[in-house]
Amino acid sequence: MALIVQKFGGTSVGTVERIQQVAAKVKKFRENGDDIVVVVSAMSGETNRLIDLANQVTDGQPVGRELDVMLSTGEQVTIALLSMALIKLGVPTVSYTGSQVRILTDSAHTKARILQIDDQKLRADLKAGRVVVVAGFQGVDEHGNITTLGRGGSDTTGVALAAALKADECQIYTDVDGVYTTDPRVVPQARRLEKITFEEMLEMASLGSKVLQIRSVEFAGKYNVPLRVLHSFQEGPGTLITLDEEESMEQPIISGIAFNRDEAKLTIRGVPDTPGVAFKILGPVSAANIEVDMIVQNVSHDNTTDFTFTVHRNDYANALEILRATAENIGAREAGGDFNIAKVSIVGVGMRSHAGVASRMFEALAKENINIQMISTSEIKVSVVIEEKYLELAVRALHTAFELDAPDRQGD
Repeated sequence: MALIVQKFGGTSVGTVERIQQVAAKVKKFRENGDDIVVVVSAMSGETNRLIDLANQVTDGQPVGRELDVMLSTGEQVTIALLSMALIKLGVPTVSYTGSQVRILTDSAHTKARILQIDDQKLRADLKAGRVVVVAGFQGVDEHGNITTLGRGGSDTTGVALAAALKADECQIYTDVDGVYTTDPRVVPQARRLEKITFEEMLEMASLGSKVLQIRSVEFAGKYNVPLRVLHSFQEGPGTLITLDEEESMEQPIISGIAFNRDEAKLTIRGVPDTPGVAFKILGPVSAANIEVDMIVQNVSHDNTTDFTFTVHRNDYANALEILRATAENIGAREAGGDFNIAKVSIVGVGMRSHAGVASRMFEALAKENINIQMISTSEIKVSVVIEEKYLELAVRALHTAFELDAPDRQGD
């Protein structure tokens, strides 16, 4: 008998019919003898609807504490409906909000972090043979205020409960049947991975893969909680995310290819090459709360430097305005930018034990006449910036070059 935490997202519980389907799935696991804790999100679209109401009342500036009070009701509706559906199927069930479980968080409203979970109530219910349904995305601070965990919060709740209960597995149910080598919409030959490490999943999530939220993967890795990504309404083994690297090392060097279209590049040219110049350029950008990703600096023969960095495309206009002001202040020649770029990354723990991975990547892109504008590397990934119009061609070329193609989408 296993203890399993199952998390169902908004699309999985988006209608009464889907909630009933989830209840039938949970019942089947319970009949197999497993102890089940279910974490659910609000029904799809509900959180956005509530945020819109708050914005209408406050002219777009709701107070964090009150916004959390309201947002937490979305999940409260879902836990009650799912519990009712399970009880109707003859499954003893009890539902809890985050504060009833006592998922203790800090007091950072709308983006709180979990500090501690009181698992006694949950263990007592499981021992009594009940399925426990818990509201994701929410908790309570030390003063009794309702808090919410921010984007991807229900995934984090599921992983945190699995860690506290020392569950055998945390299953994340979504609208895809696992983690793929890349987006199947771009590469039809992409295949589902049976297994991937936390480290690889973190890189892929941070580089553009949207299957799991970064915080939940970080949490799972920290507490060694085996994660499995599964389709809500299709049978299949999904993808297991784990600490174990041994099996992965026998698989292809590269596990996946991630990409991100939401990139923009900024360059400041003819900067006097003096100590502290990088801070003079990036300090004002950081002060504006703009996150910088890749950075390249070139020094020329006349003791000036060209400095290039990337930001999220939404921050492009603001960052360019700041950079032009900086250029004037430090005596640089000019500042400019380009938002028609994209980032493509190869990820795999196998890179640690194989030389020449980067050159193989560059060769594959060169064969397609794709120019590389920037390069960034880490122990298990290589990222390049290219023109956006070549993005899909680049992903397909790399997928083939690293022998990731499968004869069909399932890879079975």
